[in-house]
Amino acid sequence: MALSRIWSAFIIIAIVVSGVKCFVFPEGNKTVFTNMFAGKQGDTIRIKKIDSVAAAPAVTMFLDSNKGKPYVDGNIETIKYPNKQLLVYKIQSADGVVDTCQTAVNLCLKLIGFMALFLGFMSIAEAAGGIRFLSRIIGPFFSRIFPEIPKGHPSMGHMMMNFSANLLGLDNAATPFGVKAMESLQELNPDKQRASNSQIMFLCLHAAGLTLIPVAIIALRAAAGAKNPMDIFVPCMIATFVATIAAMLIVSIKQKINVFQPVILAWVLGISAVIAILVVYIRSLGTDEVQIFSGQFSSGIILLIFLLIVLAGIYKKVDIFSVFVDGAKGGFETAVKIIPYLVGMLVAISLLRTSGTFDAIISAMKTTFAALGADTRFVDGLPTALVKPFSGGAARGMMVDTMKSFGPDTFQGRLSCVLQGSSDTTFYVIAVYFGAVAVKNTRYTVGAMLLADLVGIITSILLCYFFFG
Repeated sequence: MALSRIWSAFIIIAIVVSGVKCFVFPEGNKTVFTNMFAGKQGDTIRIKKIDSVAAAPAVTMFLDSNKGKPYVDGNIETIKYPNKQLLVYKIQSADGVVDTCQTAVNLCLKLIGFMALFLGFMSIAEAAGGIRFLSRIIGPFFSRIFPEIPKGHPSMGHMMMNFSANLLGLDNAATPFGVKAMESLQELNPDKQRASNSQIMFLCLHAAGLTLIPVAIIALRAAAGAKNPMDIFVPCMIATFVATIAAMLIVSIKQKINVFQPVILAWVLGISAVIAILVVYIRSLGTDEVQIFSGQFSSGIILLIFLLIVLAGIYKKVDIFSVFVDGAKGGFETAVKIIPYLVGMLVAISLLRTSGTFDAIISAMKTTFAALGADTRFVDGLPTALVKPFSGGAARGMMVDTMKSFGPDTFQGRLSCVLQGSSDTTFYVIAVYFGAVAVKNTRYTVGAMLLADLVGIITSILLCYFFFG
């Protein structure tokens, strides 16, 4: 029910905000409804020609005729020519409803190949006993934070594969492993329509997005001309680790799990030590070396897993290809199953973005903090954080736009990068993972995930002030 209320609120708020923009304000965007429904990302929609500044009193600031560049005022631009001015809308930053529906379906279709490949290999691993072997290794830790899962259950191995893929930044691999984990957990779920405690814990830990090396962010910083693209690595690593621990604590409190058990503390401290060692090593590398190391290491791990699975299948005398094909068939079924969930969620997100709701929130926050006399530099980096729970691609675009507007080496530019790396796409994850197992009652999952996101955001801001002033 919580997800239903949030989804409904998104749609209602977006339409109300667009209605206010269109009819209440005198400078209202008269094509906002068209933009929301059929507008395309990158469109520039011309409104009308005007003969003088007086003909457009709503536009408060105008083009500097000497520089020849338009000044953006909210959602409106005025471009001044020698004998006329042309009022146009700002380039739309998100697709409308029509193209968003197509995007959702295309995402699912593109997912079929990865789902088929990895689920096929997972089937071989299960038949060869590899998943149960992995479950026994991670069992002492997982049995404490997932007390409802029987000892040695395959879901533990599936979750371990998912967390490992996330840690290495392999999003494409993490999704099939995660879906398989949700399906395994669903087998233990007594109420198939309602999320189990184990499913909530797994999804919150997954959405916290613990990643070892934010390669994509480093590459984008290098492309933007940052003097040291690697300078956000340590803040990113710390922020995402804190968010992951926060997610575990939040869900543990709700489920009354004692996180101070010796086994849990030993695993957390052990993982922390390993991460610290890797951080020290990676800090000793140059930017190019980091990207090479990350690409080779991450891809090499996946290929090694494939090799070990095949060798285990041969050792156990499994009919490898037949088992692979049987498992791969599930990739198509799962990808098709999540289409309705993804369409619904992405459309609601699109409406929020194209209605200007995000812009209004940012403007209100900046005004509030300025009135309190606080430093407002961090507000300019917040669009990335606000969009990230809804869309990873949109958040990446916000990050690039922030670096472009303020510079990659400014406080705002660095903060947007750290925020990009501090969490995962909460609502996308919920739509895909719960959609894959047809769970409708997500209970407190959304609240727990958003609270962990908030911890990650606050940590990112504090770290940026500490590291970058």
